[in-house]
Amino acid sequence: MAGEDLIVQFQQLGMSEQKAKETLKNANVTKNLQLALAETKLPLPDGAGMLLYHMASKLKPQIAGQLPLLVKYIVERKLDNTQRVDAALEYLLKLGQKKNATVDVAELERECGVGVVVTPEEIERIVQQKIKGSYKEILLEQRYHFNSFKIMQEVRNELKWADAKSLKSAIDVEIFDLLGPKTEADLKPLPKQTDKQPKANAKTEVKAAAATETDGANTIAELMKTKVHFHAPGENYKTDGYVVTEHTEQLLRDHLKATGGRVQTRFPPEPNGILHIGHAKAININFGYAAAHDGACYLRYDDTNPEKEEEKFFIAIREMVEWLGYKPCKITYSSDNFQQLYDWAVVLIKKNLAYVCHQKADELKGFNPPPSPWRERPIEESLILFEDMRRGKIDEGAATLRLKLTLEEGKVDPVAYRIKFIAHHRTGAAWCIYPTYDYTHCLCDSIEQITHSLCTKEFQSRRSSYYWLCNALNIYCPVQWEYGRLNMNYALVSKRKIAKLITEHIVHDWDDPRLFTLTALRRRGFPAEAINNFCAQMGVTGAQISVDPAMLEAAVRDVLNVSAPRRLIVLEPLKVTISNYPHKAAVELEVPNFPQNPELGTHKITLDRVLYIERSDFKEEPEKGYRRLSPQQSVGLRHAGLVISVEQVVRDPVTGDIVELICSSKSAEEAEKPKAFVQWVSQPIQLEVRLYEQLFKHKNPEDPNEVPGGFLSDISADSMSVLCAYADRSLKGVKVYDKFQFERIGFFSVDPDTNGSHIVFNRTVGLKEDAGKK
Repeated sequence: MAGEDLIVQFQQLGMSEQKAKETLKNANVTKNLQLALAETKLPLPDGAGMLLYHMASKLKPQIAGQLPLLVKYIVERKLDNTQRVDAALEYLLKLGQKKNATVDVAELERECGVGVVVTPEEIERIVQQKIKGSYKEILLEQRYHFNSFKIMQEVRNELKWADAKSLKSAIDVEIFDLLGPKTEADLKPLPKQTDKQPKANAKTEVKAAAATETDGANTIAELMKTKVHFHAPGENYKTDGYVVTEHTEQLLRDHLKATGGRVQTRFPPEPNGILHIGHAKAININFGYAAAHDGACYLRYDDTNPEKEEEKFFIAIREMVEWLGYKPCKITYSSDNFQQLYDWAVVLIKKNLAYVCHQKADELKGFNPPPSPWRERPIEESLILFEDMRRGKIDEGAATLRLKLTLEEGKVDPVAYRIKFIAHHRTGAAWCIYPTYDYTHCLCDSIEQITHSLCTKEFQSRRSSYYWLCNALNIYCPVQWEYGRLNMNYALVSKRKIAKLITEHIVHDWDDPRLFTLTALRRRGFPAEAINNFCAQMGVTGAQISVDPAMLEAAVRDVLNVSAPRRLIVLEPLKVTISNYPHKAAVELEVPNFPQNPELGTHKITLDRVLYIERSDFKEEPEKGYRRLSPQQSVGLRHAGLVISVEQVVRDPVTGDIVELICSSKSAEEAEKPKAFVQWVSQPIQLEVRLYEQLFKHKNPEDPNEVPGGFLSDISADSMSVLCAYADRSLKGVKVYDKFQFERIGFFSVDPDTNGSHIVFNRTVGLKEDAGKK
């Protein structure tokens, strides 16, 4: 049917022309409405058209076969409001957990309140009880500013099938009888609540608004409670694509008994590398969703490939999860289940759902490998060969166990077990066959009674094998939900390629601050809170997201701006001697840690005749618009109460470079207000300061079209520089990972290379561009 004809038909259902056009853009709702219209004739009874639309927009694929029944009940006015339609959909979904279940019409009508009439007298009686009872005091206090929807909800609990319009009208009448006509005060809006939080900057406000308008949120807790809508525990059958068998109802009942209805998730990394920024999103989604629903999240090491696993990776993974602020309810290992996984593999062979194959790994590559000539070998033969594989009687690479199924992507008979004569870090030499991820993760999810198996979008093509395996073994089947990966531009996250950067001495290790591993971000000084907030802003959608580092840095800046105390430091010192120094000796000044919030504490700095300013804060021949120190222009010293002017420029007699400025000073009260104030230090301590820039020149260093020479050819020569800086003495006792804002420069963090005699700082992020401070 043409689009114009459908728009006309949708309008006949009661939609406006605009609503009809918008509906046409939704292929699924349009399809359901077309099927509904095919089951009936226009015109429809008053209100039935929009109830058909309501049904079509909420109909799940697993109960699509019940559409004719729903249409019949709506047209016959048995389902005469949205409450009854929703109840019918809920009943049919619940029925769907039983394989080939038939609809009990009497039960359906009872669940939907068909024929139940709630009289106006009943509505009036219950409304009066509520308003003259539990709500009278608060109504007299708040009058017409009170939200009467709360009363409606309570009445609805007692009179489920009451007509919404009649109910609203009855509440309005009873409130009017209690309060009388609205006064002038009732018509005035309530005053806005004062915000006791620190005033946000404009950028933060814009970002908060953007997060509200999109799929993201400002925090993980907010995201999980307001933007993420997964199934309730035990209601797996309500999710699209979930496969129901004759055992599903009992298995879900047993599952709920085992979990107590608690949400249970898991974060299952492979311990063969360091976690990166993409993993931070996975950690936040799995742990965050569980936390938001008072559930539990396991940290499960998917340790099924002993060839690449190292103890340092196990330790680093746990450290990073805890650093982000999450505590696993339990730490588990896939290897804990090796015996059970093996036993289930034997069951699959006995059911003729798996077989031992001798095709080589090279033969199985790609999407169209040749069919296995061993696919139909006798069950007993596969059982004997699988036992031989386990006992080490077959060479590595000479046999695999394969499952008899085809994945969505077209891949046929994925491998479940392969031979590896490598000792396992936990089981030693007990096994020489190891299960694959495709075989392992769904079965371990089932063992751990996971309610929500949350994974990235590339596993969507494995969803069929996930459900197939659990159902083939008649065990509890969790629901797999997929979300889009998070990729960072100008970065690498491939473990193999990062290892190459390390071996080529381009970066120092997995925690080199130029990388986007979590250990690197921590070393650079990124707060865990900022990373979590950044992940929340990205949302939980199916779309793969690629963002520039600037977005992550903005989240970091937002956190550090209110948490990092300020300090004075000069990266490239230029000596200044004050000829008319106003004090007899060095003086201590008390300086606020946060100039905008002095109540958050202070620290002491020293002012002396000799001090140091930033070399870039002086120009002999300034350009137009220059605001800092020059022979013709004075400048203020931050926190010192002094304004200095140049009297003499001292040069190195050999090189001609400027080595010192002789300056006079005036008190800030006496002097003309300078155009700028600069940072300075006296009696300083030395720091090593490491400044980092992007490691790669191009946005996609792995893309051969963008970087034909490969990622190693795309390295920026200026990705790191090291300076010997001067700082005030209050930084003498810093600890590793302490964070500060160096005024007018940026945010910095203490590096782990720091020791008692040598302090090292990493630049975390720069300050926002502000021409007035330059």
